Amino acid sequence: MSFRIRLAFAVIFVALLAPVLATPALGDDEPAATEIRAGAAATVAAFNAGKADDMASVFAPKGELIDEEGNVYQGRKELADGFTKFFQKFPGAQLRLDIESIRQFGPDLAIEEGTRYITAPSKEKGAVAKAQLRFSAVRRKIDGKWQIVSLREFADDPPPTPHERLQELAWLVGDWINEGSDMIVKINYRWSDDGNFLLGEYVMTGKDKPARKSTQRIGWDPQANKLHSWLFDSDGGFSESQWTKVDDDWVLKSTSVNPDGQAATATLTLDIRDKDHFTLKGTDRIVGDSKEPDFELTVSRSPPAPKK
Repeated sequence: MSFRIRLAFAVIFVALLAPVLATPALGDDEPAATEIRAGAAATVAAFNAGKADDMASVFAPKGELIDEEGNVYQGRKELADGFTKFFQKFPGAQLRLDIESIRQFGPDLAIEEGTRYITAPSKEKGAVAKAQLRFSAVRRKIDGKWQIVSLREFADDPPPTPHERLQELAWLVGDWINEGSDMIVKINYRWSDDGNFLLGEYVMTGKDKPARKSTQRIGWDPQANKLHSWLFDSDGGFSESQWTKVDDDWVLKSTSVNPDGQAATATLTLDIRDKDHFTLKGTDRIVGDSKEPDFELTVSRSPPAPKK
């Protein structure tokens, strides 16, 4: 699970942007850079200790904060109140700074740029919420300290991983069963070892018929920006589907090739009834040049095996 921690600060004056591009960054051993990095380390310590007043003191007396939604907080009192509310909402939040450059303009003005990484315990057991933020800070040397006059942060969260993309289908993990009048279908879903796919196994048995098996792999298609699945049958047929969330249902546009070489298409709708039941409806089924009847299956989560 991920969240965006909206601590964004004042807009940097346009007039400063051109010099920033032309002025080389300070070396780490130069006095201003050393002092600013030391101040940044103290800021991290104050943040990780949840000290709102110490965080506000990092800013100049009239320093201002503008968050991503345009809300303005000006002066140390408003800043301290804002940090207090933040630490109350995200107790145990931790900050890590990656300062990429510091540029100095005259004896008392500098601009610092980099990335902030913030983590906080999540309400879910064992989970951690994360935010990644780009920042650009204007610092002025006041009373011997490099204080923040204005600082702007930009949400820079990395794109969701394939595993995170699949979380909407995580409820499928486990054993399922559909018992029809002439066939029993047993289904098992599990995560792949790398966590990037959901793996499904289907076993279909019927009266006086050999068991049929199918394997399925569900993953994220970054080109189509959709979930995608591939299904392989033990008789040599195969299919693939693109998944689209429509309200609370999943609609799958499926294309397949049967063992005899005939092409087939269908629309499959996965209707989630509750955490232990779903229905699978097949419509618009075309095999070769023939229209096939619709179908509907009700699938239930298998009860746990009895304890021995």
